[in-house]
Amino acid sequence: MVGGLAIHTATDEKAMSATILIGGSPDGPQAITLKRANRHGLIAGATGTGKTVTLQVLAEQFAAAGVNVFAADVKGDLSGCAVPGDPPPGWAVKRAEEIGVALKPGAQTCVLWDVYGELGHPIRTTVFEMGPLLMSRILEATEAQEGAITIAYKIADEGLPSAKAPSGGDNLLLDLKDFRALLTYISENADEIGKKYGLVTPQTVAALQRKLLQMEMDGADHFFGEPAFDLQDMLKPGPSGGGVIHLLAAERLIQQPRLYATFLLWLLSELWEGLPEAGDLDKPKLVFFFDEAHLLFKDAPKSLLDRIEQVARLIRSKGVGIYFITQSPADVPDIVLSQLGNRVQHALRAYTPSDQKAVRAAAASFRANPGVDVAKEIQELGVGEALVSTLDDKGAPTPVARTKVRPPNSKVGPVSADQRRRLIAESGYSAKYDQTLDRESAHEILTRRAAQAEAEAVRAEQKAAQDKEREARERSRSSGSRGGGGRSRASALERQGGRIASNVFSAIAREIVRGIFGNTRRRR
Repeated sequence: MVGGLAIHTATDEKAMSATILIGGSPDGPQAITLKRANRHGLIAGATGTGKTVTLQVLAEQFAAAGVNVFAADVKGDLSGCAVPGDPPPGWAVKRAEEIGVALKPGAQTCVLWDVYGELGHPIRTTVFEMGPLLMSRILEATEAQEGAITIAYKIADEGLPSAKAPSGGDNLLLDLKDFRALLTYISENADEIGKKYGLVTPQTVAALQRKLLQMEMDGADHFFGEPAFDLQDMLKPGPSGGGVIHLLAAERLIQQPRLYATFLLWLLSELWEGLPEAGDLDKPKLVFFFDEAHLLFKDAPKSLLDRIEQVARLIRSKGVGIYFITQSPADVPDIVLSQLGNRVQHALRAYTPSDQKAVRAAAASFRANPGVDVAKEIQELGVGEALVSTLDDKGAPTPVARTKVRPPNSKVGPVSADQRRRLIAESGYSAKYDQTLDRESAHEILTRRAAQAEAEAVRAEQKAAQDKEREARERSRSSGSRGGGGRSRASALERQGGRIASNVFSAIAREIVRGIFGNTRRRR
């Protein structure tokens, strides 16, 4: 024991090799059993209590154990996982001595991603793959607007009437301009579409178009398009066989909270739908850290909450563990909270009655320990301390223990701009993702149709004018024949004047036609 904390000695190495060490407590090392890591988890605590460092500790240790990690880096600090913490800061050395661990400065393989393509490789999906439920969430759609969105997706799924399938696949909705074009098509064909799918009013479409315009102005158009992110890239092992930490640069994205939360939920949904059943693994394939998790549940409709609960309940059988990071356990609905078996609770502050209620709720969620007054100590924890309870080998929660979280071996804090550029260049994903693709889809098909329809209308108008002119000449000849037995009585001067007028009319007609097609007179 050192300072009342259990020391992690060499005799513990074999037992600890199948665990992720969180820190030391008077009751012994506190760790997550790798076999139970896919039973999800929670990291909670007030601002400034050490949640980000705890997240970094877990991420680097999962990677060292051969488990891939995906984490949203909302402050940029997690990028430090890619750089050794050499020399370690003074507080880290002191903490390591307190809990009896040896600091081994080192780094993990990290891949940097960014929706906007600025601080990492672009990460995209198509509008169609996002699905109507999540797209409605991003757009904060009303019930009527949700219906219009669902119809748009249905039309995209069935294909446009008499439309040639887009080259390279049958996905009509790739980016936001495709979505806008399809909504315009629905508005212009409202009567026909309404008979088949239900009424969509021009007002509903106009409101959605305004919301899409706002999304584009906020930069969300960077997220939708191709090449879409290949989820298999998230599961590839590192160069030496270890795990890879995939970091989403979210400093800018977090300013669009609905897009941020919906994007991460989309990733989880894709993993759930795309991965095969994995059975009972010795360690997860992937651990997914969802920072600022309260944004996922805030104002979420019941249909979305049901989807989240379903994903959390079933995705663990695919070998994926989800860890929510938020300020209070109360931020997470009970139906989801009940599935989070591994818990790290940093300090909570109880300044108001609602804060006190949150403290009591957090305390009640732990398995009791006679030596720990949870409701009292949860308010007294220092920075870097936490109340910890994890699942043991049998899947039962361990008694809660007051724990000093171990320091990370990597750098605490963000990497420099030069280091970030080097990480991006060396990842090997630039050729695959950095250049956008824009193949034929709804926008191109509907634009081509409109151009063809306009050209046909011009040709029809031109033909009608020509027919009208021909009829006029025939009537003129017929009238002249009746008046003079087949010979015109007009004088030579009148006939010359008629020819002049006819030439002028023809010249004017030619200029009108040139104006219709946009042609200009060629200079000689």
